[in-house]
Amino acid sequence: MELAIDTSTDFCSIGLSCEGETLAEMAWHSGQNHTVELAPNITRLLNQAKSSPQSLDAIFVAKGPGSFNGLRVGISTAKGLAFALDIPLVGISTLEVEAYPFAFAKLPICPIHNAGRGEIAAAVYQLKDTWRCLTSEHITTTDALCRQIKQKTVFCGEIPPSIIEELKKCLAGYAIIPNAAARLRHASYLAALGWQRLDGGQLDDAASLQPLYLRQPPITQRKVK
Repeated sequence: MELAIDTSTDFCSIGLSCEGETLAEMAWHSGQNHTVELAPNITRLLNQAKSSPQSLDAIFVAKGPGSFNGLRVGISTAKGLAFALDIPLVGISTLEVEAYPFAFAKLPICPIHNAGRGEIAAAVYQLKDTWRCLTSEHITTTDALCRQIKQKTVFCGEIPPSIIEELKKCLAGYAIIPNAAARLRHASYLAALGWQRLDGGQLDDAASLQPLYLRQPPITQRKVK
């Protein structure tokens, strides 16, 4: 059995799976309470499944981009469990988790997060012969992103309403934007992607896995004297 952990943003999701097939899932709006809510909810989910940490065979974790505190809590918890239980750990891009539910469209899929300072975090994925990343996670602007879109594209993720309006205005019929409910992240997709990597032998080193911050957190920046 595998445990999937996603605390990338205010919206959190955890799940239990067997070879990537979801057995149980829990999702909630955490705000800034990741530290106090994650561990009790993992315990609650395990109890609901009448299981225990010792029954886990792998940990899947969303590694970002996302909020500094959310990613720190999720990844440190995932690493702690992987170390303590001596089981594999797989980190998956949060943007990839958001894109994966729309793979069936076989169109380019562009997940978007607000990165602040008038910028966004984005990437592009598509299912052709295989599921692949066409453009890796990066910081850009809505205008710059729109100039790169040359065909119908699915936009997903936690997109602010103002950016949705910009996309519709700039791209017209090229922008396919599912409703907010369909764009919510779920641990079940993290589990499916995590199992694919695990089954293919693509593991992460629990000692070296770090959150994917596209912009360094302010507290890590040295003050100029």
